[in-house]
Amino acid sequence: MKERPILFKGEMVQAILAGTKTQTRRLVKLTDTDRVREIRSCRNWHLDDPNAAMACPYGQRGDRLWVRETYRFDGLDPNIGMKEKDPETVQYREDEDDEFVAWRPSIFMPRWASRITLEITGVRVERLNNISEADAMAEGVAQDNQPDPCNNMWCVKGTQVQGWNSAKSACAALWESINGPGSWAANPFVWVIEFTKRS
Repeated sequence: MKERPILFKGEMVQAILAGTKTQTRRLVKLTDTDRVREIRSCRNWHLDDPNAAMACPYGQRGDRLWVRETYRFDGLDPNIGMKEKDPETVQYREDEDDEFVAWRPSIFMPRWASRITLEITGVRVERLNNISEADAMAEGVAQDNQPDPCNNMWCVKGTQVQGWNSAKSACAALWESINGPGSWAANPFVWVIEFTKRS
């Protein structure tokens, strides 16, 4: 079993904590010959080869991912947590309402400060647009609770991605909000990583 870090935006951290996000999609980096190559290895595969999933840089079934999220250390000394490596000093942006504090970018979060560990339960390669409605929901997209039962809309809590008529269309809007305009229509190959929350 290996452990690797993974970055998530705040609303996706909320979805993981709520238990509504159990999948993530990440871009596949292809070689010049449109193959995937395993990191630190000369092995590579065509994308239609079932073994191509072995090249996933995020890991394999049974491996773990520790989530990096926006954070800060509590106290007057901004480096107190770094000195003591005390998880009790860590505060997480998604738990706080205070907009006027200095938050540290998630990329700098050390392993010991992470509060979420995910166990990978499956890995596969597919085209982004092949996502199913069920998989879009597993990406953290939820049905918006509207008073009008005829208003069957989908959204991602905490974002501007809302008001869509299917989970897949809400997921497409979410993808573009993260990866830029046109990134959904480009229909790239993606790693589909399924996981369960361990802590």
